[in-house]
Amino acid sequence: MLFNNKYREEIIEAVFEKTNFCFVVVNREGLVTYLNKNYCDFIEVTLDDVLGKHVTDVIENTRMHIVAETGTEEIADLQYIKGNHMIANRIPLFAEGELVGAVGTVLYKDTEEWKKMNSHVKALLLEIENYQKKLRNPKGATYSLNDIVGSSIQINDIKEKIKKVSSGDASILLEGGSGTGKELFAHSIHHLSERSAKPFIKVNCAAIPVDLLESELFGYEGGAFTGAKKEGKKGKFQLADGGTLFLDEIGDMPLTAQVKILRALQEGEIEAVGTEKTQKIDVRIISATNQSIEELIKENRFREDLYYRINVISIKIPPLKERAEDIRVTAKFLLRKITQRTGKRVVSFSDAVMHFFMHYDWPGNVRELENVIESAVHLTNTEMIELEDLPDHMQQSLYITEDGMGLKEILSRAEKQALLHAIHKSNGDKIKAADLLGIGKSSFYEKIKKYDL
Repeated sequence: MLFNNKYREEIIEAVFEKTNFCFVVVNREGLVTYLNKNYCDFIEVTLDDVLGKHVTDVIENTRMHIVAETGTEEIADLQYIKGNHMIANRIPLFAEGELVGAVGTVLYKDTEEWKKMNSHVKALLLEIENYQKKLRNPKGATYSLNDIVGSSIQINDIKEKIKKVSSGDASILLEGGSGTGKELFAHSIHHLSERSAKPFIKVNCAAIPVDLLESELFGYEGGAFTGAKKEGKKGKFQLADGGTLFLDEIGDMPLTAQVKILRALQEGEIEAVGTEKTQKIDVRIISATNQSIEELIKENRFREDLYYRINVISIKIPPLKERAEDIRVTAKFLLRKITQRTGKRVVSFSDAVMHFFMHYDWPGNVRELENVIESAVHLTNTEMIELEDLPDHMQQSLYITEDGMGLKEILSRAEKQALLHAIHKSNGDKIKAADLLGIGKSSFYEKIKKYDL
């Protein structure tokens, strides 16, 4: 027989509130719509406090918002919460064929068996981490795919692509603006490759003087030129033999060096400065650029044949402003990283700061975000970063991100700010301030009266 409504409510209450599981439900936007008492007690919150908040602000290391966005279930996933490893299941919720959110369960039992299991998991993870550290040498890759923070579709697609292409030896070109994390992606590719136990060598093609670039890349024989070491010196290609050579900012490489790199890739051999002997090398090339190589080719500043050699596989890294959904989680990750390094206790951002972060353009991408957060950590006197803690150069951008502000108000604020700046710069001399602004004295005084300055 079917249960009536009375029994159905009791069954639902028994399932959600009287079991040893923790339950959470989020909507399509990742906002918490339900958290059962077990979960509330475990993470020490109340249901009223968390309803409507983004799940990443409530549960550490959660992926509920990702499942709610992608519709892909995640079963028996390890999740680290409050110092313990839990087993989490995350199921997408559909209504009439439409994805509307996700429900998550976490197995939480405060029993001796669970403590033993949790300790065992911790021990295994620490053992794996220890093995990884032993494999890494001073010339190895520092970062792995887990260090790339983000849950946007773009970043997840790039991670999946990296997993597919890392095992081979094909040359890879990373394209993206400054600060998008191209070096992290290069490290990750090496880390996942068959060459991970071999050296990872980086060359910043824009930082090495043109006259030294060839010897830096291919090495030199003793006495090859004035000032050369008697014993000679290995170049980056020799140092990377068997591993990966990362050519950062390859668009700035001079044409003379491009010819030799092309030969190294075609023939698998190099020629050190000061010798006619060739040396076989085995390296995988990963290149990165923040320029359009196609435009450089048109300007005869980059060899087309070299471009096709380094661009066997292309990975385009989108700017931060095109994946705003990554800003929240990236900001929190960077805050933890910076506070651990500095030792200063700063735990979160105010809602106003996060709102600003979500609407700011981030021309410097993730690197700019990290610099802004580090500056704010040092400037704040509380455990919460507020708008006034942000660097001076960002204060000028704050007013254009407020909701409901029309063009007229934006222009008025900008005009008032310009007047104040001119008065300050001229030490209160209003005639000089008017000259700085390029307006007449009468017009200047009218504006002073308008804004009551």
